[in-house]
Amino acid sequence: MAEIVYIGEADDELDEFAGRSFAEHSAAHGIECGYCGFVFAAKENGKAVGVVQGYAYFDEVYISELIVSEEYRGRDIGTALIKAVEEHFAGGRFDHISLTTHRFQAAGFYEKCGFTTEFIRKSRKDPALDKYFMVKYINRQ
Repeated sequence: MAEIVYIGEADDELDEFAGRSFAEHSAAHGIECGYCGFVFAAKENGKAVGVVQGYAYFDEVYISELIVSEEYRGRDIGTALIKAVEEHFAGGRFDHISLTTHRFQAAGFYEKCGFTTEFIRKSRKDPALDKYFMVKYINRQ
């Protein structure tokens, strides 16, 4: 029996194993994985003031983080970061951009950027932690 060991964060060996195995399993089912991570940064005078990052695979672009420094919010930096992701992946094989956010975070912001809520997972402990699953279609057929 294999021993299960808590690692914390993946190292290069585990990243390579996961990526290769994921791609092989997808290919065995006739699906192109095409996994790639992405990061777009907003900088002012060489200083990071915002970032959007995530990954793309199959036909989906997934935003895992979008963060703008508090003092730079309200200056359309978040909107520009979202647009950068849309423009980068538009016209390709990707159908949509998806993300999750919590009630206390930015669901209204994402709606202004054209995302719709697919569903909300209610928190059993704190309504501020209700989780919104959102999508925006970028390549309509």
